[in-house]
Amino acid sequence: MNQEPVTDLKGIGEKAGALFKKLGVETVDELLHNYPRAYDAYEPAVPIRKVEEGKICTVCGQLLKDATVRRFDHMQVVVTVVKDLTGSLNLTWFNMPYLRATLQMGKVLLFRGRVVKKGSRLVMEQPQIFTPEAYEKVACSMQPVYGQTKGLGNKAIIKAVAQALGRRTLEREYLPEKIRRKYELAEYNYAIEHIHFPMSREELMAARKRLVFDEFLFFLLAVRRLKERRQDVKSLYPMEPAREVEELCKRLPYQLTAAQKKVLKEVEKDLGSGLVMNRLIQGDVGSGKTIVALLALLQAACHGYQGALMAPTEVLARQHFESVQELFLTYGINKQVVLVTGSMTAKEKRLAYEKIAGHQADIIVGTHALIQEKVVYDKLALVITDEQHRFGVGQREALGRKGAEEEACCRQQGESPGAGRQPHVLVMSATPIPRTLAIILYGDLDISIIDEMPANRLPVKNCVVDTGYRDRAYRFIEKEVAAGRQAYVICPMVEESEQIEAENVLDYTKLLRKRLPSEIVVEYLHGKLKGKEKNKIMERFAAGEIQVLVSTTVVEVGVNVPNATVMMIENAERFGLAQLHQLRGRVGRGKHQSYCIMVDASGEEDTRKRLDILNRSNDGFYIASEDLKLRGPGDIFGLRQSGEMEFKLADIFTDANLLKTVSGEVEELLREDPELLKEENGELKKRLEAYLGKSYERLNL
Repeated sequence: MNQEPVTDLKGIGEKAGALFKKLGVETVDELLHNYPRAYDAYEPAVPIRKVEEGKICTVCGQLLKDATVRRFDHMQVVVTVVKDLTGSLNLTWFNMPYLRATLQMGKVLLFRGRVVKKGSRLVMEQPQIFTPEAYEKVACSMQPVYGQTKGLGNKAIIKAVAQALGRRTLEREYLPEKIRRKYELAEYNYAIEHIHFPMSREELMAARKRLVFDEFLFFLLAVRRLKERRQDVKSLYPMEPAREVEELCKRLPYQLTAAQKKVLKEVEKDLGSGLVMNRLIQGDVGSGKTIVALLALLQAACHGYQGALMAPTEVLARQHFESVQELFLTYGINKQVVLVTGSMTAKEKRLAYEKIAGHQADIIVGTHALIQEKVVYDKLALVITDEQHRFGVGQREALGRKGAEEEACCRQQGESPGAGRQPHVLVMSATPIPRTLAIILYGDLDISIIDEMPANRLPVKNCVVDTGYRDRAYRFIEKEVAAGRQAYVICPMVEESEQIEAENVLDYTKLLRKRLPSEIVVEYLHGKLKGKEKNKIMERFAAGEIQVLVSTTVVEVGVNVPNATVMMIENAERFGLAQLHQLRGRVGRGKHQSYCIMVDASGEEDTRKRLDILNRSNDGFYIASEDLKLRGPGDIFGLRQSGEMEFKLADIFTDANLLKTVSGEVEELLREDPELLKEENGELKKRLEAYLGKSYERLNL
């Protein structure tokens, strides 16, 4: 499957290879599956009098004068004017003085870029320049726009992908012919080529439909495999409700909501049923899932078993660890808690492993390091994962493996292993997925919903504004910081892109450092930082050492900072409603009033109406259902809007109907051929095994 290193491609040496690695691309196969994040449609030129503020367009005309270079604050600005029969338009470029040689009076050229208003005039900033012949080659085509990193631009990635497509080994079709015919799905090799370089929207949609179908198919086949392995498995860890849990509930400084009590009863019933529990707790941000989880862990500990709580980030794992310790200390609960994370020293890990193996640890808190091979448990009866959509199918299956390892140990020691050394599994998710989709996506789990908020929660105040509100927003952030609070600012991009007009973290951080008083500490956070750097930034923010954090959506599942009261989201139009709600959930966690400012840079009425749903409601499940109604196939041309599960292309909201279709097909396929042993399913079975193998590789299992 094209597994040769990407450095085998012409023009990609060691240095470029290291940059591709930052994007998660090391092989030709990974390059071909590194799909574009957007597409640039090169439409015919428009008359200058028809250009509109805020829109990207192309104009064709004659330069009225030679370009000149002006200097402002260490910046060189190239300026000229283009004219056609309908009018003239000012053009500017920043820090590109070499363009003077190209931009000479009398030349006829095409310019493509975003038009902005400067005073009373319209100006096209930083446009691309084409000769009429060059533009004719790209006109009406769709150019891919990839995720980039510093030193590796879009043109270099396009060149590498084109080369990879030219020299790849064509792969055997693995979807049975009758499924392809039934759903009019493109052939696999065609889909891979045309997802990168479609000549039309129709070609793109055909390629995307096939690849999204595949993503859902493999995911749901893997979920079904999990369900079959887990269903009706007898448990060796039955637990009756513990007196200590009941007493702790009475002593807490707040009463559990009716919804929390109902879900806790469902969990207790599972734990005492004699079968292995596999349950999902869905609850909106701030609905109180964590205390239910801690009460379940305490119940396991009170029966002499071990429980593990797995968080998606080290910072969140540390926070959970500290909160459990504090809770037990406050209420005199004599149970030992241990932390396990990837960044711990070898000595710290060894000591933690010894405590776990020797059952000196009752509750173990950590990241996915908890399911690494070196951690050996004594009686692991309950595993809880926080924020399920950050853990893939491989992780879900790996949780049960720890029970299998313990079973193997029993055999070695001559004990009777029994039918079920598998731990009970409880999954917590704050992603408000509509129930119809949750039943499909979490098909291996029973579902509980906490649909009630604690009475002491102050609802977040929301506003949707245009870009003209920014100055007021900065003053408001300054005022909140002066009152001792903190703020998040979210940007959709890490760094500037020639193809995508959106705010980026690096430039925005520089801007805020200039606009806000110097005593306000502004830092940035994004997914391309190393794990240790990310942890350090989040820890400093949680400790109050950073007042304003500029970030991508990486903070969506980050850390609990009750002191943060402002969430400002730039280019809110580029996110799905459910994801915006998740981001908003980062504030409103403390006793102070919190605010969410959503900046809509689109200027479009439909977008404003969509965002207004968030203005009117703080109910995540209502918002998710509205998102499902509003999103359509057109949304694929923006930045990908939801990050659930492990899909590269598929979006559970935009592609909800296809998800339901694939779910039905999986049922029929497995009813006819449960083990995929028929000849027609042979290639599909191989692909499924490879898919599961990749899930485990990501865990280093």
